[in-house]
Amino acid sequence: MAFRPERKKGYRKKRAVKKAVSLLTASMLTFSLTACGEGESSGSGSTIPETEEPIEETIEEAAGETGVTYTGTVSEISADTLTITTENEGDITVSFSDQTVFGYGGGMGSGGSGESGQGAPPEKPEGESMGAETEVPPEKPEGENPAGGETAPPELPEGEMPQDMANQEQLTYEDIAVGDIVTVVVDSDGIAESVMVSGAPMPGGGPGGASSAPDSYDSANEYTEDTQVSDTALSSEGADENAVLVSTKGIHVSLDGVTINRDSEDSTGGDNASFYGVGAAALVTDGTLSVSDSSVTTDADGGAGVFSYGSGTAYVSDTTITTQKDTSGGIHVAGGGTLYAGDLIVETNGESSAAVRSDRGSGTMVVDGGTYTSNGVGSPAVYSTADITIHNADLNANGSEAICIEGLNTIRLFDCNLSGNMSDLEQNDCTWNVILYQSMSGDSEVGNSTFEMTGGTLTAKNGGMFYTTNTESTFILSGVEIVNAADSEFLLKCTGNSNQRGWGTAGANGADCHFTAIEQVLEGDVIWDSISKLDFYLTEGSTLTGAVLDDETNAGTGGSGYANVYIDAGSTWIVTGDSTLTALACAGQMTDAEGNTVSIVGTDGTVYVSGTSDYTVTVESYTADVDTSGASSVENWSDFEATKL
Repeated sequence: MAFRPERKKGYRKKRAVKKAVSLLTASMLTFSLTACGEGESSGSGSTIPETEEPIEETIEEAAGETGVTYTGTVSEISADTLTITTENEGDITVSFSDQTVFGYGGGMGSGGSGESGQGAPPEKPEGESMGAETEVPPEKPEGENPAGGETAPPELPEGEMPQDMANQEQLTYEDIAVGDIVTVVVDSDGIAESVMVSGAPMPGGGPGGASSAPDSYDSANEYTEDTQVSDTALSSEGADENAVLVSTKGIHVSLDGVTINRDSEDSTGGDNASFYGVGAAALVTDGTLSVSDSSVTTDADGGAGVFSYGSGTAYVSDTTITTQKDTSGGIHVAGGGTLYAGDLIVETNGESSAAVRSDRGSGTMVVDGGTYTSNGVGSPAVYSTADITIHNADLNANGSEAICIEGLNTIRLFDCNLSGNMSDLEQNDCTWNVILYQSMSGDSEVGNSTFEMTGGTLTAKNGGMFYTTNTESTFILSGVEIVNAADSEFLLKCTGNSNQRGWGTAGANGADCHFTAIEQVLEGDVIWDSISKLDFYLTEGSTLTGAVLDDETNAGTGGSGYANVYIDAGSTWIVTGDSTLTALACAGQMTDAEGNTVSIVGTDGTVYVSGTSDYTVTVESYTADVDTSGASSVENWSDFEATKL
């Protein structure tokens, strides 16, 4: 299979994101994105209220005395203007003035929008030892700051800049590079009041630092004009060197039937490898690179297989990719890069080396067919700080969770077979197979994480299935065959966390989750807490076998969160234990495993349903009228697939 080196018209659907203008907390100016608003339960016998959505604002409407805030990835910068790419507004260009302040900001936000830190699912930070006693689960975003405060930073008067921002290292526009994630405050005239690079700087560009894209790359084979290479061997042994580099705008380099080998004991890996592709076997930063019917192997730290960064586009088909060392993903995008893959055989063996991997600055990946296997600790099958769509592929993580999504990013799976095998770790509150969270490391924009899976199989070999914390999140499952681990403790856990990994402020780092099942069989408990918000839909003949449990372990002093459950006329909840939720709307069936009717009782003592089962469901409100208009719907693979030759 080969891909046509052009993007299908209408290929990428822009996801609507609701924007709320907010001021900075004491760490930095932060962009607040809201997927669901506050929802209150109605009284006895009333229907479940729909959550409110914020009003979208234009720049002109939102800007005022305090300005409007945007967070995005730098795509262009000069002495006069800055252009950043944001998820919800597209490209935003602002001007500078003599009064514009440049500097470093700390973590983005707190509380419900989630931070991920030291107990991060995703890839562990590069350079961190991950022995049996200290390993980090999923591929934690590189450079993540594990420090997490126990108290929320104080709110500031409108228009006032946090003192710690004023004390941050001052930069100029020359210190900001394409690919950096920045938060920009713009006044009503479109002039930037401040430009803050995400992540507090540390000496040497360590964890939490805001590293900049390199001015140039070392490469063994650099192509600067249209080129076709076939049936040859390309190799690299230099430290932090690319075997193949394509960085010239407008050119197309085609590699067919080649062998690419990247082997170096001196490479350093780390952030430069993860964020910018330094040391990857094949790197494209501008122009187009096509690789077909080839073999790519790397044995070097930071030795990704094929990496697309910035304005680069890569097409990879019918190719085998094998990586051995840490920070060495199979196929990788960052900084807005684009990569299309078809029928690949990918195997990674190092830590922080997802088979399908992305990092700071987001990007787009489309994968059609193939087998993708990660064997290292902290290396999910797919690690997303990007927009990733995969069809008809086998995805396996043998030493990590299967999926990790951080922040305002998406994974869509169509007819895939996915499995994970994460270890139980002392520093984690639980063990999971799919996690949606926010680390606040600066590697991903704050906002709604989305996991969508249609058809195929999803297998957990250890731990619970779905976990979301310290972020807004959306799960959509349709017709997936789910295989739980033998010791599974939950189907879905939507709660705060203990902050052992620094994911938000303990007691204020819950999740805001929207879960939709469509023609879906689900088994296991649903766990929530009062600092989280959960809207759980069973639609179109779905079945849940389990209990809904309120677990306040990580909720601190509690909050105004909720768990609302919606069951349409064709769906069923088989209750396996006493359950507690906020509001229940059920037009379908509710029984225990023996078919006995379950009692539904209000917190005020109202008996809505008097059942014969030993189990009781306690609610604040109940109705037999169900409005499922708020449920999510699945997308179609045809909207994302690339045109093939």
